[in-house]
Amino acid sequence: MSVFISSNRLKVSALSFGLLFFQAGYAQGKYAAADAIAAERAKALKKEVALVVATKDTVVFQKDTKLFSVQRGQAELGLSSQWLTAAVVMVLVDEGKISLDDKVSKYLPVFSSYMKNYVTIRHCLAHFTGIQPENSKVGGLFAKKKFENLDEVAASYAKREIQNNAGEAFRFNGMGPDIAARVLEVVTKKKFDMLAQQKLFRPMGMRQTTFATLDGSTISPSTGARSTAGDYVRFLRMLLNGGTHYGQRILSESSVAAMRQIMTNAENNKYSPDAAKGWEYTMGAWAVGENDGTKAAALAAPSFEGTTAFVDFCRGYAFVYLQQELSDEARVPAGFQLKDALDPLFPANCR
Repeated sequence: MSVFISSNRLKVSALSFGLLFFQAGYAQGKYAAADAIAAERAKALKKEVALVVATKDTVVFQKDTKLFSVQRGQAELGLSSQWLTAAVVMVLVDEGKISLDDKVSKYLPVFSSYMKNYVTIRHCLAHFTGIQPENSKVGGLFAKKKFENLDEVAASYAKREIQNNAGEAFRFNGMGPDIAARVLEVVTKKKFDMLAQQKLFRPMGMRQTTFATLDGSTISPSTGARSTAGDYVRFLRMLLNGGTHYGQRILSESSVAAMRQIMTNAENNKYSPDAAKGWEYTMGAWAVGENDGTKAAALAAPSFEGTTAFVDFCRGYAFVYLQQELSDEARVPAGFQLKDALDPLFPANCR
């Protein structure tokens, strides 16, 4: 009897292995176009890359190497950091600690001292502060001087000239996320990098994600996060699931909806990077694809130097493309090539 059972177990195991092998092979074939794009980028840039594609329920495809794996290949996120910063802010909104329409000066009096009383937290996340950037080039917009902490960073922005009234003009830069992050530090009496860990990264098991710097210098909420493709896709799946991660509520549905709200139009968009021309902006991410003018059907957070994160709410999937090193050679992100290859695999179902 035991021999018969063992024999059948072996047959079942062999069958299960065969099915798994078939499914893996099918997945590779189904995602061959995306696989080829990632491989071509790795070869052209001479850099390690990782790609992971997921639906609400599961990871459906990944490409990586032993040297730069989806789970352990940590890299700089660059401008893709701003999406995470916006989410940390929204956690505090859900907790009732702050409101998006709170004046920054309520928490940072230096903004009142320099006649910037009307800048709100919402303006900061959507780049509508009206504060004069250093120059109109992306490199200059995100150049960081030596500061001891975010308090000094925010104060330096408060002292700059006003270019437009708050809420009138969109100019993409790094000031708003830094200011919003400093507000959170004042409200919670915790450093922003620790707050991000407590409120966002740890609850979702994003163990390889951090804003902490390797050299102990001042963090950058606008450009300074580091993560893995596997970690970042957890964040995207949370958004796809309306703010939940494996049944745990991370963001309210209203906060996810707020992060999809389109803030810009042809009239108020005064500066976007060349690679983002024609896109609209929400809070922390760009609205791409077909939109109804108010709510983004798909969101993207490209770094413009390599890393790209996408979530498509209509098609129900997300993906992250991560480079081991950011590169000026990658000014046209691979993300849009990848999205063109992946979209046909996920039929649109917009409501």
